[in-house]
Amino acid sequence: MNAIAIKHNNEIIDLQTAKEKGFEGEPILLDNSKESLEVLRHSTAHLMAQAIKSLYPDAKFYVGPTVKEGFYYDFKTETEIGESDLKKIEKQMLSFAKKKYEIEKYEISMDEAKEKFKDDHLKLAVMQRITDDKVSIYKQGEFEDLCRGPHLPNIGLIRFFKLTKISGAYLGGDSKNEMLTRIYGIAFADKESLKAHMEMLAEAEKRDHRKVGSEMKLFTFREEVGAGFPIWLPAGGRLRARLEGLLYKAHRKRGYEPVRGPEMLRSDLWKTSGHYQNYGENMYFTKIDDVEFGVKPMNCVGHIKVYEDELHSYRDLPIKYFEYGVVHRHEFTGALHGLFRVREFTQDDAHIFCTSDQIEEQIIEVVDFVDKIMSTFEFDYKMMVSTKPEKAVGSDEVWDTSIKALKSAMDKNELPYEIDEGGGAFYGPKIDIKITDAIGREWQCGTIQLDFNLPERFELEYNGENNDKIQPVMIHRAILGSFERFIGILTEHYAGEFPMFIAPTQVAIVPIADTHNAYAKELADKLIDINADSEIYNKNDSLNKRIRTAEKTRVPMLVIIGDEEVEGKTVAIRDRRTREQYNLSEDEFLKLIQTKINEVNF
Repeated sequence: MNAIAIKHNNEIIDLQTAKEKGFEGEPILLDNSKESLEVLRHSTAHLMAQAIKSLYPDAKFYVGPTVKEGFYYDFKTETEIGESDLKKIEKQMLSFAKKKYEIEKYEISMDEAKEKFKDDHLKLAVMQRITDDKVSIYKQGEFEDLCRGPHLPNIGLIRFFKLTKISGAYLGGDSKNEMLTRIYGIAFADKESLKAHMEMLAEAEKRDHRKVGSEMKLFTFREEVGAGFPIWLPAGGRLRARLEGLLYKAHRKRGYEPVRGPEMLRSDLWKTSGHYQNYGENMYFTKIDDVEFGVKPMNCVGHIKVYEDELHSYRDLPIKYFEYGVVHRHEFTGALHGLFRVREFTQDDAHIFCTSDQIEEQIIEVVDFVDKIMSTFEFDYKMMVSTKPEKAVGSDEVWDTSIKALKSAMDKNELPYEIDEGGGAFYGPKIDIKITDAIGREWQCGTIQLDFNLPERFELEYNGENNDKIQPVMIHRAILGSFERFIGILTEHYAGEFPMFIAPTQVAIVPIADTHNAYAKELADKLIDINADSEIYNKNDSLNKRIRTAEKTRVPMLVIIGDEEVEGKTVAIRDRRTREQYNLSEDEFLKLIQTKINEVNF
């Protein structure tokens, strides 16, 4: 099979550029590898834009990148386009693909590009983001667009694709700018992979946490409250409380101490930490008595202040603080997505202050903690070591030391990992935890960050063995990432069928008649005594309707109470997980529930 591009010095180069510049490298074939799909999907985005331009001649295009979900293109046209038009666009794409137009690249100066696209405000907006003196343009048939590439040699290689959804998107992701149309799509090298992906998307739609969360009454969003601020309903509140309780106990067993920092700190502190300069665009600020304060986007500065509250000896280390810290981050409206991307969320945040000699031990302990939690929820996971980003504080020497320390801890303990170049936090490298859910999707969750910079910037210290002053190492870590995002992932992972130990409601109690309500209330009280939640379904509806209503909440177990149960102090059980029906005495039932909710211990 012929190559579609080459890999030269770790960069993917299209064949035309490689030939013109005499580059040689590893050939990239048309398959479903990461590098190949990057080229294929980028080219498919341009094919989609070509089809849109032919169907809607007034269309003007902004950007069309590849993303985790495949690719998209942002554009503007006077014609209103909806979901029903996607098939028409796909048909036009196939028609163009059959013509096998070559994809050709040429370069012009920035001044020439501005003249060429002087009547296209979207292209001019794209060029504002380009700092080079020259720009490259890719052309296929009559369609051309500004692009860095790389692309396929010709569009005839594009055969297996699907346009997946249409939405609105603000220009540049800024809600102050005009709204554009965005169409998403996916492409693969073969028919089977495309089919499997579309089946996964159909299953994902059924599991969508926004849909399931609404059906189960876990959470809601209200326009008058503000976009990106979730409201937790009673069922969701119970689910969160169970998760928080399990993690609280697990932290205490591992030597973490609970702390709490303010939700606003003076901006001077954020300047010292570097957040003001490197993360300020993601923060909210306000003034109190003419002094500027920053609403915390992270909990680390508050925990530093806890550490500073008293003098520490080397004998005290490691010191571990944890907090369910509420943080706020400024996210573009177009980026908000259910619980996955919000403006207010709660991190299961912790910081470890340790000596350099303790780094490996602490990293491995956190990785073991991660493994315990992820295996409990039946997630596969992998770890990525993320290195220095473009925006960073601290010297190269400190960064090199930090990265080597992380890699060494992983290597010595034979823990597999991949490298994410440039993916670190601005103050230090990190290990990112990426989990795979029940239908094969990958999610970014926990993170373990090694930090020499913040202890230096805040002049943290401890007394060494010889009473000398030594700077501690700071390890930032969150295992879930945030309760909001993790609960969203769990909801889709289990399709709302939560294990009993974290289910919002463990038992639905359905009395057959009013005369059975007293025993139902008695049972509900005894369930609370063993840390189980129940709900009594005794509204003035038929028995079958009340059972159906309870089942819609995906409650693990239903209990039916009639004359026989009241008289004999028994329960008639419908186990929704095992699809079994059976009878138990009251004592047997309570022991069963207690066993099920206590079977997990992080």
